[in-house]
Parts: sequence; structure tokens; C-alpha cells
Amino acid sequence: MEFVSVPKANAGDKIAVVSPSFAAPAVAPEVHEQAMERLAALTGLIPVEFPTTRMLNAPAQARAADINAAFSDPEIRAIHAVIGGEDQITVVPHLKAELARQDPKPFLGYSDNTNILNWLWTNGIPAFYGGSTQVQLGPGPRVDPIHEQSLRAALLTGETLELFEPGESEDIGHEWTDPRALTEFGERETTNPWAWSGPAKSVTGRTWGGCIEVMQWVLTAGRFPADQAVLDGGVLLLETSEELISTAEFGWILRALGERGLLAAIDAVVVARPPTMSFDVRPSDQERQAKRDEQRDAAFAIVAKYNPDAVVVAGPPFGHTRPQWVVPYGGVMTVDGAEQRVFANYR
Repeated sequence: MEFVSVPKANAGDKIAVVSPSFAAPAVAPEVHEQAMERLAALTGLIPVEFPTTRMLNAPAQARAADINAAFSDPEIRAIHAVIGGEDQITVVPHLKAELARQDPKPFLGYSDNTNILNWLWTNGIPAFYGGSTQVQLGPGPRVDPIHEQSLRAALLTGETLELFEPGESEDIGHEWTDPRALTEFGERETTNPWAWSGPAKSVTGRTWGGCIEVMQWVLTAGRFPADQAVLDGGVLLLETSEELISTAEFGWILRALGERGLLAAIDAVVVARPPTMSFDVRPSDQERQAKRDEQRDAAFAIVAKYNPDAVVVAGPPFGHTRPQWVVPYGGVMTVDGAEQRVFANYR
């Protein structure tokens, strides 16, 4: 598959802030406003909200119209989703690929935004997995350094960064309506080193994947090329959402990817640190660690069954935990099983 080059934004340019799924700013405007201030301060870009950014339950056509308008406006030089959700799959049919191809610009989002990211990918437009203004920028006393570094690389600078373990992680912060959400992180814990499996070799390839639950929807809807060869030599990104799916369900979906031939096509897999706690579900520390270990082991075993030559690393935080790395989607990553290092190219 041929991918276009996506120009970076420059300080003073405008960045679209959109809600293609859940309009979180309508629920917690204070967190959103702090996120907008931080986005502008960290990047020098000017945030521009679109009609449905703060509109709860906006029709799919209206949310798609915002994305189309952001791509068609020459003054908008980047697009950032506020958060994910669960119905973006209904937005994709209303998107206009010709607008994105005529003026490609960096798009940032994760979780339910796997839908739009995959849509861009199938149209040869690289983007970035990660970034939620409502989760990664607005809450807490500051933006995490690894998020700031990769956010700037994705939007502005385009350099290559080595991803590393930040040493701490949180699954959830404070409720957005709690005043502490603006000034305090959530409960953070010390993290473990990343785990590796597969041969001791270095792989460099283009990325595809995302939130594994949403990937299942995308594939069920038939929104992926029939020829699995489009993934040849690629790097598969996998992460799980705040729905806290079981290890069994994670394994079933991953096994289905293997049966389809997707695991045989790729050369490396990067599995994000999974969230194991929510506001409603609070297992013990031991139970949470056990779930992380189980998901890691399932990923290693299933990938090895379908592709024993693939390099696999489990732990890099690019999904539903914080701090979060923004990583290329359709761009290039290097997964080095010999040196046990990961690099991301943000061009």
C-alpha cells in the first residue's frame, strides 16, 4: 500500500478539536477548557472547536461533517479527537476520502478512533494512535512528559523517538466532575519492565491495529482490504479498553486475527499495558497484576502459534493508561528484539 506524506503543523496554525464519538466536553467543560489551554501552550497551535465538539448525542452525519470540514479547511493543519466512545463505526460511512487525500493532515485519537484511523490507513494516509484531550491533556496537575514529547513529535517536529517505560501508571483519574480532576493525578503505581517474546531480531515496518475490541468491529463491518498482504512486514498495535475484557475474549479476538492471516503477515506485535481497573471494578493489586500477566502470556502464545518469527513486546503504554505515548498509525516503528528497544518515527 502506498502512503502519502502528511505535512506537519507550525506554531500559529489552527488545530481542529472534534468529538467523532462521545462529546465529553459537554459533560466536563472545565476539564476540556484546561485541555485547550494546555494544547495551545504546549504546541503553539490554535484549537478550533467544531459544531458537535460539545454536542451530546449528535447524529453520525453531523459528526462526520465536522471531520470532513476539518480536512477541507486549508487553515486547519491538524485534527485532534477529544476522546473515544462506542459508535464511531456509524460515522465512517459519511466521511469523504477525497477531502482527506487532497489535504492530508495529522489526526490524533485512540480507542473508538480506531475506526477513523483505519479509514485513513485504508486510504493511504498515516496518522497517530493516542491522544485524548479529555484524558491525557485536561486532567491532573500537568501533562505527562512522554505524552508531551510524542504529541509535539506527531503534530510539529516529526523526529524519531525511542519509547521507554515511564515507570508509573494509572488506569483511572478522578471523576471529571470532581474538582480534584483539574489538579491531581489518579492513583499511580510503579510499573514493571516490558516483556519480550519471539526471535532476537530487529523489525521496522508500518503500523496498523488499535483497540482490539474496535478492530473486531472494523473487520466485521468489512472495512479492511481483502488482501492480507497489505500488512506484510508491518507492526501490529494491540491494546484493550476500559471495558476490561477478559483474557479469554482478548485471546479469542487475537486467534481470529490469526485465522484470517493477519498475524502471519506482520513481523512484529506491540501490546500495550492494559487497564485492569475502572470506577466500578476495583480488583486487588494481586488480581490486577495477574490479569496483566495473563493477557501478556496469551498474546505471546497466540502470536507464536500463527507466526513464530514475529517479535512481540508487551507493556509499552500507548493505550488506555496514563502516562501515554502517542505512536504512529500507518507510520513507521522499529521493534528491536535483540536490543529490546522500540523506536517510533513521527514523520
